[in-house]
Amino acid sequence: MTLHAASREALGLAENTLGEVLGDAGTDPATVGEELLSVVDLLTGEIGFRRAVADPSSAPESRKNLVRALLESKLSAPSLKVLETAVSSRWSSPRELLDGIESLGRSALLTSAEKTGNLDTVEDELFRVARIVAGEPALERALSEQTAPAEAKRALVRNLFSDKVDVVTEKLAEQAILRNRGRSVANGLDQLVQLAAQRRERAVAYVTTASELSGEQQAQLAEKLAAIYGKQISLRIEVDPKLGGGLIVRVGDEVMDGSAAGRIEALRRQLA
Repeated sequence: MTLHAASREALGLAENTLGEVLGDAGTDPATVGEELLSVVDLLTGEIGFRRAVADPSSAPESRKNLVRALLESKLSAPSLKVLETAVSSRWSSPRELLDGIESLGRSALLTSAEKTGNLDTVEDELFRVARIVAGEPALERALSEQTAPAEAKRALVRNLFSDKVDVVTEKLAEQAILRNRGRSVANGLDQLVQLAAQRRERAVAYVTTASELSGEQQAQLAEKLAAIYGKQISLRIEVDPKLGGGLIVRVGDEVMDGSAAGRIEALRRQLA
């Protein structure tokens, strides 16, 4: 997510409010997350409403009153408070306001998983869902189709993953797919994996290996990568026998290719 300076400041204020409401023992983070994401869906479809609540020429109180008048009966008090903070701030564009509210919703859902002790499970499930989508080109095309109705995409996700993953995983995956805006769905899901890992102050290492790694091998690899990057590493491993041997590790934009296929390709480039 790329935000300009004004939007970054606005998001920071809204994040502070989100932290306050989620700190209240009576607040359900999952409910706040789902409600904020439902607002994203609403604003995506209602262009006039979106422009009105992001209009910097109108008074902040007017934007808050508009939100309260239309959504007070549909949102819980904590969600409404976060949304009022968001719309009363100055955003660089309506799209960045949408991105900001989406970020707040995702954060609340991840907080829910964190509080229930399911954050690691959610991170792993998002990774598995991303690999399934990436491995099925027809599925990725169907989920990326811009003209497909949102409800059709939502139904497809639920048919594929409902009752198989944590409810937080399902909600986050749905949102990543509904707002992919023509980008790779798998990449959008991988971004969620990284957000979950950041919650545990970890970096994500995507490992593609020619054969299964034992628990000891995984521990050794994580330890070596932690020494390189100076933080704990969350390994997300995919087995691909076509590598022929070795493994490929990606952390952020860095790729370390120690596979047999990678070495052969490097030699082929040298000879060419």
